[in-house]
Amino acid sequence: MAVAFEVTDGEHGEWAVLHVSGEMDLVTSPVLRQRVHEAVADGRRSLVLDLSAVVFCDSSGVGVLVATRRLMRSCRGRLRLILPADGHAGGGPAEGAHVNRVLAALGVRRLFDVHPDVPSAVAPDADEQADPLSA
Repeated sequence: MAVAFEVTDGEHGEWAVLHVSGEMDLVTSPVLRQRVHEAVADGRRSLVLDLSAVVFCDSSGVGVLVATRRLMRSCRGRLRLILPADGHAGGGPAEGAHVNRVLAALGVRRLFDVHPDVPSAVAPDADEQADPLSA
């Protein structure tokens, strides 16, 4: 059964936050790409993509993430991703950890500034708290 794809807007100070949920695939990834372009067109240069509720991501979804990184760099903006770790207190995979595993398997996770949640991503000193693997 397919999980409904949704992108909702949020804002934390200077940061635009796009909360993404569902499956990022060939059909849904263009929706995220469009929302990112709309945020940049609106003058947003600090963007958080909250991927903690994404349950599946294929190569087209990864492509959108890489293209978003390139876009934000080209406009001297900042991009941070919210990705849960592979496990949680219950021992099983955390919801949304799929994207984390896909990016790591493809060797591109290190390209992104990764945080565990929105508050840590938008914190003023988040550059110092960033996941060392994302450097």
